[in-house]
Amino acid sequence: QVQLVESGGGEVEAGGSLRLSCAVSGDTRSITIIGWYRQAPGKQRDLVATVTNGGSTNYAESVKGRFTISRDNAKNTVHLQMNSLNPEDTAVYYCYGAVVESWGRRAYWGQGTQVTVSS
Repeated sequence: QVQLVESGGGEVEAGGSLRLSCAVSGDTRSITIIGWYRQAPGKQRDLVATVTNGGSTNYAESVKGRFTISRDNAKNTVHLQMNSLNPEDTAVYYCYGAVVESWGRRAYWGQGTQVTVSS
């Protein structure tokens, strides 16, 4: 089992920055990929950024150059530094972790943290 707890959300003006953090606990060694998704009202949950155990990162096109994902393995924490925020970034941000099982991949989710960007 894996537990994910987000922090760092809030409200910021357009052009501002926020840093999200995800504290990971439980069977952390089983996680193969970890990252962030977001869901705006009335929309589906979409990938924002992920990072693998090997350090490979993947970003949504809309956040490339503005967001940076990083992981601190010693502290079992994943961060998302968000710069140059705009109102389209407003959403609930979820921490995501994936564990490879014999049958496939099991996903774990945090409870979400609200990010609101005002114009």
